Amino acid sequence: MGRGEEPDMNRYAKIFALTFVAVAVLGCSARTDKTDAGGVILSIFDFDGLPLTVSASDPNTAVILKVTVQNIAKNTSQPTSDLMNVEIHSYEITYTREDTGTRTPPKLVQAIFGVAPVNGTYVLNNFPFMRDDQFNNQPLKDMRIYGRDLETGSSVLRMRVSIQFFGKTLSGDPVASAPGYFSIEVTQ
Repeated sequence: MGRGEEPDMNRYAKIFALTFVAVAVLGCSARTDKTDAGGVILSIFDFDGLPLTVSASDPNTAVILKVTVQNIAKNTSQPTSDLMNVEIHSYEITYTREDTGTRTPPKLVQAIFGVAPVNGTYVLNNFPFMRDDQFNNQPLKDMRIYGRDLETGSSVLRMRVSIQFFGKTLSGDPVASAPGYFSIEVTQ
């Protein structure tokens, strides 16, 4: 055999190797698409037992009896799998004023663990939406000590509370709920 045949052999080897890599990559992608079926949406489905008034002197009043987080498959026409279950790892709560005041308690970020199965729910009972850090900082501290907000002079604080949950699917995709909102009044 002459020299002219070696380049043909190398060319066939390269074509085979590239074909093998392409099939492997496309095969993995197709397998992932079949098991994930388009992802999930994490949603705060329900609040039960929302307090309308919170006492700055009693942290036990800043509790929601039940919060339900729902995991919804985005593509309902596709089959689902356990890889679409969401491991919830934390929540974040922020506060904004609905009155003329500008001071707000610090943000609450809390690590938790729970699993919201695909097309199922995760329920938290006796869910605190304020903790010591919020009660020991302004403006709640003024409400507790002086019975009023020193910034506005008011004996009632009106605040909007925003709750958002964070997690990831078992296949590793990060998921966050849209924020859920409710309003409270804080008194002494």
